[in-house]
Amino acid sequence: MLRAIGLSGQMHGAVLLDAEKTPIRPAILWNDGRAEAECADMARLEPEIGHLSGAPPMPGFTAPKLLWLSRFEPRTHARIAHVLLPKDYVGFRLHGGLVTDPSDAAGTGWFDEGARCWSSRLCEISASDLAWLPEVRHGSDVAGTLMPEVARELGLPAGIPVATGAGDAAAGAVGIGAIHDGDGFISLGTSGQLFVTTNSYRPDPENCLHAYAHCLPKRWFQMAAMLNGARPLAWFSTLVGRTVEELLAEAEVAAPGPLFLPYLTGERTPHGDASIRAGFAFLDESTTQGSLMRSVVEAVAFTFVDAVDAFSATGTRPDALMAIGGGTRSDFLMQMIADATGCRLVRTRGAEVGPAFGAARLAQLSLREVTEEVLTTPPVDRAFRPNRASGLFHSERLAAFRALYPALKGIDRSRQ
Repeated sequence: MLRAIGLSGQMHGAVLLDAEKTPIRPAILWNDGRAEAECADMARLEPEIGHLSGAPPMPGFTAPKLLWLSRFEPRTHARIAHVLLPKDYVGFRLHGGLVTDPSDAAGTGWFDEGARCWSSRLCEISASDLAWLPEVRHGSDVAGTLMPEVARELGLPAGIPVATGAGDAAAGAVGIGAIHDGDGFISLGTSGQLFVTTNSYRPDPENCLHAYAHCLPKRWFQMAAMLNGARPLAWFSTLVGRTVEELLAEAEVAAPGPLFLPYLTGERTPHGDASIRAGFAFLDESTTQGSLMRSVVEAVAFTFVDAVDAFSATGTRPDALMAIGGGTRSDFLMQMIADATGCRLVRTRGAEVGPAFGAARLAQLSLREVTEEVLTTPPVDRAFRPNRASGLFHSERLAAFRALYPALKGIDRSRQ
C-alpha cells in the first residue's frame, strides 16, 4: 500500500506563477543558455558570488533567467508572484504548498549555501524578490499531504504525506547511499555529474565546481556538472536513424578514429561556456557510423576526466566511484570512463533509476519510522576496473580532445 510520496526532478528550471498561483509562461529549463550576459552582470555586481552561491553564475541557473526576463519580457516579469523549481511545482499540485529543499534551492543562484537560506543580496542583483521564493525544508521533511481532489483523480488515499524531495543529483545520492563525507558517484543521464558528499561547505568556483547544500541536514556536496552526459549517444542515434544499441555494438569493435567535441548545449565544468557547441574532427573516407559512435562514447568519457581533474585541483582524487543513470546500461561506456579516468566504477543494482529510488527513500524517511541508517548502498551489479594499457592510449587522445575546445572557441560563430 502506498503510504507516502517522494519527489525528484531536474534542477534550475524557472516555473513562474502569478498571484493566483497560475503559470504565466512555459518553464525555462536547465539547458537554456540565453542569459549569458546576465551572468556577467551578476558577477560584476557581486564579485564574491561564486563563494556565496556555491558556483559562478551560469545561464542555466534560475536567477540569471529572472534577470533576463526583466529585460526582455518585462510584462511577464511584472506578473511574477512565486517561483518554483519543476519538482516543487509537481509538489504544489499534489499538496498545495510552496516548498522546496536545500539541494534544489542551491541550484537557483539565490541560495546562501553556507547559511542554508535565501540571500537577499543574490535576489537584489538578479531583479528578483525574496518574497517570490518558496519555504525551504529538508528533503525528508513532509511538505504537505495529498489533497482530496487530487487523490480522487489519481486513485490514491487522501491525506498521505508528500515528502519535500530533492533535486535529481541529491536524490540520486540518497538512492545510492552517498550521504557521508567522501561518498562519491557519477551520474550518466541526459547531463552528467561527478558528485562527492561533504560534511562542510567547500566552494571552489575557480574550477567551475558546484558546492551545494545536500537535501539532508548538515551535509553539502561538491559536483562537477557536465551538460552533455549520455545525451550525445541518443542524439547521434536519432541523427543517423539507428538504435543506440546497434551503434554501440559497432563502436566497440571500431578502431579509434575521429574525435568528437560533445558540447551540444554548451558546457559547465570545466569551461563555464554556454555558447560552445559540438563538432566532429578528423573524418576521412574510412569513417563509419560505428567509428563516429566510438568517438562520441570516448568524448563523454573525456568529460569525466575533466571532472576528475577539477576535483583533483581541490585535493580530492577519487579512486572508486559508484554510477547511476540510464547511461550505466552500456558496459562499453562504463569501461571507457573507467579506462579514461583511472577510477574503478561500480554499477549497483537498479542504477538506471537513480533519483527515482532516492525520492522513494525520502518518502520513507518522511514517515519517521526509520532513520538515515537505512540509506545504504544497493547490491553491486558489476565493477569496471581501469585497463592501464587503454589509459596510456587515452592520454594521447585526451590531449588531442582538449586541444579542440580552444580551437573551436576561437571561431567567431556570428560569421558562419
